[in-house]
Amino acid sequence: MKSRPAVMEHFATVHTSFVIDFTFTNNITILMGDSGTGKTAAFSFIKECMVTNPKILCIDYFDYQKNIKEILCQANGKLIVVDNADILLDDDTRKYISQDDENQYLLIGRNPKNLFTTKENLFELVSERVGEQTKFMIQPYM
Repeated sequence: MKSRPAVMEHFATVHTSFVIDFTFTNNITILMGDSGTGKTAAFSFIKECMVTNPKILCIDYFDYQKNIKEILCQANGKLIVVDNADILLDDDTRKYISQDDENQYLLIGRNPKNLFTTKENLFELVSERVGEQTKFMIQPYM
């Protein structure tokens, strides 16, 4: 499933004392990790950028009653970020994502099961303290 990012290879933003600095190597990036590692915080910082960047579309638990697959089918040329993807996405939507070459995905969750995971697209969130700021980055899982 190795494929180049369709929308952006790099995303960075600053939110108060937090810096998000993600480099994407695949069209589908699965960001996993335990609770409390900062995944949802990183999602919320990216979601704030959705207001000014039309290439970003964020989906989270507020969208659980919506037809997520329909939302994805209508998107074109977007970085689609899904928080709690392991819970929100049904098998049909996961299959759609695996075949979508119009959009790029950042799928965030604790359990990558059934998310078409490969060694090349599985990442974890890491952070480091840089002066007064905490910098979030993604790195290959294991």
